[in-house]
Amino acid sequence: MRRGIAGAAMGAVAAVVLAGCAVGGAAGNGELDASQVSTTITDEPVTLTISYVNDPPTESLVEAFEEKYPNVTVETTLIPFGDYIKSINRSMASDNPPDIAQFNGGAMRSLIPAGLVYNLDPYSEAYGWDKTIPSSTVETYTTDVSTGAKQLNTGGLYAVPGGLSVLGVFYNTDLLAQAGVEEVPTTLAEFEQTLQAVQDAGTTPFSLSGLEVGGFQLWQALTEVLGPVDDYKDWVYGAPDATIETAAAKDAAQKIIDWTEAGYIPSNANAVSDSDALANFAQGKAAFLLTGNWNTSALMESMGDGVGFFVLPGVEADAAPVAPGSSVAFSISSKTKHPDVAAAFLDFISSADAAQLEVDGGYMPVNTETEVQAAGVNAQVVASFADVIAGDGIVTFPGIAAPGMISQLQPGVQGLISGHVTPEAFVKSLQEEWSSFHD
Repeated sequence: MRRGIAGAAMGAVAAVVLAGCAVGGAAGNGELDASQVSTTITDEPVTLTISYVNDPPTESLVEAFEEKYPNVTVETTLIPFGDYIKSINRSMASDNPPDIAQFNGGAMRSLIPAGLVYNLDPYSEAYGWDKTIPSSTVETYTTDVSTGAKQLNTGGLYAVPGGLSVLGVFYNTDLLAQAGVEEVPTTLAEFEQTLQAVQDAGTTPFSLSGLEVGGFQLWQALTEVLGPVDDYKDWVYGAPDATIETAAAKDAAQKIIDWTEAGYIPSNANAVSDSDALANFAQGKAAFLLTGNWNTSALMESMGDGVGFFVLPGVEADAAPVAPGSSVAFSISSKTKHPDVAAAFLDFISSADAAQLEVDGGYMPVNTETEVQAAGVNAQVVASFADVIAGDGIVTFPGIAAPGMISQLQPGVQGLISGHVTPEAFVKSLQEEWSSFHD
């Protein structure tokens, strides 16, 4: 399929390893050394194939890359989200895999040990990616083959981002004005006071989806601002002896209970989907929505100048900003006949030339040093993202901590909202799932 375009927005980066989906290939084939790589690509005609599931500005990036390298033709194949892991495992193990594949944690934890995707460290050194790509945005894509690719943020680099994301709080400017709120909160306590002021003014504070990912995204954001973020990162990356049974994680769960009991979170949140939560907020039925930049364009279209954005504040006003986020990233097949051309594409999507295209496509730029043009609330999102990324404060989503983690997160947060699950029981269930995979 030539340049297939996905309409789905990027949600939680969730990965589920499919049982019984075997991957062929001999371990170790994914290693390169510096003598095998070059940043100079051929001027002969080349066709490069890419398989992907999300749609950062894939089409515009492809067109710009082809314009830069007229001898290269890029053919893209869009694979539906629900089929991606199974499909990409099979295609990468075949005799004719795509040259480039969108990274997926569930698939890559099989493909990397099988040697079916390249360790990109030699290209990273050749292109200087360690200087141009923020370190917090590639932690998810580094792993050590000797650990079976279970532990992340260690070892070699296996993917490069093609569009970044940041999750924060969108707010209805008119509803806050009606509640007498004149300033964006700078601490979590001030935010809670704002929630109360909105409720006192007769408006529902939060539009929240407990049915899908919105609930556990709120829990993650609270966990990160309530305690040492490194504790959460160790757990989500699979560091030895890591645990989520921390004070911050329990306090975050308790906040969800408290906010529901106070009426800040609607009692029917467990029946609300992500799309419904977005629509309710856009229609002025709630003052706040915690979601990612991928929804910015839709909110600008429906709300115009009536919407603003800030990152969930910390306990102290001077706390370093942190926020959930991730990226759409791409890996190179170890069977490709054009590794240097494939690496040139990865370098392009992380370059200054691609930055504006990524912002125009609804993502944050990989090259964060480049000035980009953004208007309305998107300018606030870009500015907030810059503040977070400056301190390496982007923190990946909890679904990658273990293959079955989503199946614990969703019902667990629903239990917090309904009052049937305690914070202790919630984090214990997450840790048990983590241990079943890592121990």
